[in-house]
Amino acid sequence: MNKPTRARTLTATALVLAAATALTACGGGSDDASSDAEPKQTTGSRAAAVDDPLVATYDGGLYVLDGKTLKLARTIELPGFNRVNPAGDEDHVVVSTDSGFRVFDAARQTFTNAEFKGAKPGHVVRHAGRTALFTDGTGEVNVFDPADLGDGAEPQTRTYTSAEPHHGVAIELADGELVTTLGTEEKRTGALVLDKNDKEIARAENCPGVHGEAAAEGEVVGLGCEDGVLLYKDGGFTKVDAPDDYARTGNQAGSDASPILLGDYKTDPDAELERPTRIALIDTRTARMKLVDLGTSYSFRSLARGPHGEALVLGTNGVLHVVDPETGKVEKKIDAVGDWTEPLDWQQPRPTLFVRDHTAYVSEPGKRQLHAFDLDSGEKVTSVTLPKSTNELSGTIAGH
Repeated sequence: MNKPTRARTLTATALVLAAATALTACGGGSDDASSDAEPKQTTGSRAAAVDDPLVATYDGGLYVLDGKTLKLARTIELPGFNRVNPAGDEDHVVVSTDSGFRVFDAARQTFTNAEFKGAKPGHVVRHAGRTALFTDGTGEVNVFDPADLGDGAEPQTRTYTSAEPHHGVAIELADGELVTTLGTEEKRTGALVLDKNDKEIARAENCPGVHGEAAAEGEVVGLGCEDGVLLYKDGGFTKVDAPDDYARTGNQAGSDASPILLGDYKTDPDAELERPTRIALIDTRTARMKLVDLGTSYSFRSLARGPHGEALVLGTNGVLHVVDPETGKVEKKIDAVGDWTEPLDWQQPRPTLFVRDHTAYVSEPGKRQLHAFDLDSGEKVTSVTLPKSTNELSGTIAGH
């Protein structure tokens, strides 16, 4: 087994173009062909900076939108399937391409010189003022302060290489502890924790199929398993057992305002695509799981948290459910989009939920539309129709 290593380095890497392929992420991989075309900016000349930008992917590029008006500010051509996540500041997002993670200045609508090369870029996790990238094809973890992205150069990074490459995830805590997954390409088993000096201080290998992460109030970290959820709290691991023998909670959403994690809940190991109607609410105080049946299915892009810790789930009935995580009661139903069906291929477009502050943004690919809703009132704020259907939807988020 490889020993943990840390390197704090500054590297200058030339911009490369990206077309996504073989991206391992929530649900599978890609066989899309890559392209050697440099990304092109196709609308406007040199656009003015956009406040609170959103970034939506489409088949062949990125749309940059004003977060308040949803006005399309710029189109960036980027062939292939691309993924997008907040970088952790008010200007940047991280775009996953076939060559690795690339930092995109969404406010100014241009790629920066910051890039983390590696096959199969996977999860991007923001927490405690740090952003962690996990590259599945190499098992490498890179952690940086998003405040260092301002000059366009690569930020100073903490680097750790997993014992073996796998579809994993990592999160750095406020005290410098690094929680990261254990596994191989064939089997994932659990997680370990390194202190700020990269000394292993905790390990658990009782989380089969470990996938995804979320942090709750008090910096309790949850990792999804195929039989429950693994919690890291108070310097040690605790297992939350699911009520079913097989119960995969592979996608979670957490909030600093709530001790309860929101997760999906799937119980059919043989399903080509299971469409669950129940969600899991994991109480990190008691290490217990509560199941809530919403009466409608949802997808891995349906989960989010509100500004007060509300659990948010976008159902295939088009309704955005606002759930009290303490009681499991659906407190509000917001009619967001029309009825939809989750596609078998995880890379295909489907309505997607992205939340920033008190606003929920929901895409409706079938109509080429994006909508913004006020979570407090439940009212629609605005909508826009775009040239092409969108797939992923994200934006800038400052702070953690």
